[in-house]
Amino acid sequence: MPHGAKTPSKRFGLHDLANLRDDLKADAERREAERIAAEAAARRAEEEANVFRASIGQVSTLRDRNRVSPPQKLPAPVAVQTQRNDKAVLEASLSDEFDVENLLDIDETMSFRRPGIGLDVIKKLRRGEWVPQDKVDLHGLRSDEAREALAEFLRRSVRNGVRCVRVIHGKGIGSPDKLPVLKGKVRSWLVQKEEVIAFVQARESLGGAGALMILLRQPRA
Repeated sequence: MPHGAKTPSKRFGLHDLANLRDDLKADAERREAERIAAEAAARRAEEEANVFRASIGQVSTLRDRNRVSPPQKLPAPVAVQTQRNDKAVLEASLSDEFDVENLLDIDETMSFRRPGIGLDVIKKLRRGEWVPQDKVDLHGLRSDEAREALAEFLRRSVRNGVRCVRVIHGKGIGSPDKLPVLKGKVRSWLVQKEEVIAFVQARESLGGAGALMILLRQPRA
C-alpha cells in the first residue's frame, strides 16, 4: 500500500444487518410479553379483591358504645379495723397524766436522755451533729390531734429508719393565754415512747424554744 494511503473502513454486510434486525425484533417481543403479564396480574388482583368484598358483605364502622374498656385497677383494700386498732394503741400509749418532771435533766432546756445514754449524746444533739431527716409541725393543733399526729410521725420515722427528727410544738404566742400548751405535753409524750432515746431544745435557727430535736432508737435488725 502506497505511503500516506487511508485504511478502508469496516463495512456491515447483509449478515450483520440480519442479526441486528433479529435482535430488535426479540427485544420488542420481550417488552410486549412483559406488558401482557403485568396486565394479567392486575386483572387477577382486582378479581380477588371483588371476591373478598362479595364474601364479607357491606362493612360499617363500629360505634364507640360497642367498645369494651379494660377494667380499671382497683385500689388495694383498706384494713379499716387495723387502722382503728392502731389509732387506739397510739392514743392509749400517750397519757397526759404521765409525770415527766423527774425524768428530765435539770438544765435551761429540760432535755431528756434514757438510762445508758451519755451526756455526750445530748451535747452532740444540741450542737447539731445529728441533722434532722424529717419533721412534724404540731403547733396550732388541739391536744388530742397533736398527740395522735406525734405518735403516728414517730412510728413512721422508726419504720423508715430515720434517726433524728424535729418536732415543732410552738411557743404559745397564738394561744388565748399566751402559754405554750403543747410544750410540756410533747415532752411528756416523748418520754413515754420507747423509741425516743433523747431530745433537746432546738437551736434558734431550727425553732428555738418552739421545737425539739429528737434522737430515735435504731430499729432492731
